Amino acid sequence: MTEANVTWLTPESAQRLKSELDSLIANREVIAAEINERREEGDLKENGGYHAAREEQGQQEARIRQLQDLLSNAKIGEAPTQSGVALPGSVVTVYFGSDEKDTETFLIATREESIAADIEVYSPNSPLGAAIIDAKVGESRTYTVPSGAEITVTLASAEPYQP
Repeated sequence: MTEANVTWLTPESAQRLKSELDSLIANREVIAAEINERREEGDLKENGGYHAAREEQGQQEARIRQLQDLLSNAKIGEAPTQSGVALPGSVVTVYFGSDEKDTETFLIATREESIAADIEVYSPNSPLGAAIIDAKVGESRTYTVPSGAEITVTLASAEPYQP
């Protein structure tokens, strides 16, 4: 498992995701029964209930695979202990360009963590997140946004996340 594939999660978020996964797996039989029931109604080409149940099954199976992958690549509760360096699991404050008053504070973590966090969350794989990973306080980095513009960002502070 490479560091790029690792997902940092708090223990609370990991438990919440595991509970969601368990619930979805337990619900497989209910969806299968619904599909069988709808199949028995007749012509499948014009059976909206059948197609809706199949679509729901597909969405659930996709979420199950997503959660299994996420949890298999997770570092749970391993928040950084080091201050002053932007790492996954750090709450960072940055400013853009040379305007030290225009700051933004956020947690570097996964989107899954944003449900439990009371702070904005940026993925370490996002353009901004990737740009500041391993930056030290006072260090400036440049990154490219989807529009193609280059933005300079400076790390003002980085502290371990405390839920």
